[in-house]
Amino acid sequence: MRTAFFVDGYNMFYGLLAGTPYKWLNLRGLLIHVAHIENPKSSVISVDYFTSPIKPELATRGRVSKEAQDTYIRALRSTNVSVHFGRHHLEPAKAPRFIDRNTGASRQDKVDIWKLEEKETDVHIAISMYRTASRQSMLDPDERLDQIVLVSSDTDMTPALRAIRSDFPGIVVGVVLPHRAGLNRPSPGSMKDHSHWIRRVITAEELLMHQFPNRVPTHKKPAIKPDYW
Repeated sequence: MRTAFFVDGYNMFYGLLAGTPYKWLNLRGLLIHVAHIENPKSSVISVDYFTSPIKPELATRGRVSKEAQDTYIRALRSTNVSVHFGRHHLEPAKAPRFIDRNTGASRQDKVDIWKLEEKETDVHIAISMYRTASRQSMLDPDERLDQIVLVSSDTDMTPALRAIRSDFPGIVVGVVLPHRAGLNRPSPGSMKDHSHWIRRVITAEELLMHQFPNRVPTHKKPAIKPDYW
C-alpha cells in the first residue's frame, strides 16, 4: 500500500501540538506509525508539509519563534519531508466588538483590527493532492501510489477529497485529524463522507514515541531542539 501524505502544518500545530511538550515531532515517524496501524502493508513513499513562515513581529516570542520554526523545518527535511511555503497576509479590517459571551455580535458595533490570514496553503494542498493522483496513470504499475492521506481537519479540503474519490476510484483516500485524545472535538462529517477511512485522534503516547532526538543531524549544522519546546 504505497502511500503519500499531505500535511496542513498550521492546522496540525494548533490542533495537535500547541500547548504540549511534543512540538519536536518526528512527523514522518508518526505518519509511518499511523499508516501501519491502518494497514500493516502500508509503506510511506512521500510526506509533503505545507506551512507559512512566522512573522516575528506578531509571534509570542518574536524572533525566537521564527528561529524555532526554521530549526524544525531543517529537522523535518532531514527525514525527507518536502516543505512548501505559503505566506501570511496582514491587513486592517473591522470586526464586531466583543463585550462578553452573553452579548451577541453586532454589525452596528465594530472596531478596527489587524486581520492575519494564511494565504495559498489550502489551494496548494488541494492542487498537489489532485495532481499527484492524476499522474499515477503515467507511471509503471509498481511505482504507482495506492493511497493518498490528508492530515488536516479543515473542511475546505472536502472538495479536493470529493474530486479525487470521483475521478480516481482506484486510489484509497484517508484522513488523519490532528486532534489530541481527550479534547472531544467533533469529526467533520463532510471529510468522513469523502474518504475511505478517517483517524480521529492522536494520543499523547504516540506523540511521545515519535519525538526527534534533541540534536538532529542535517547536511549542514545540526538542528537542535529549541530550549522552550
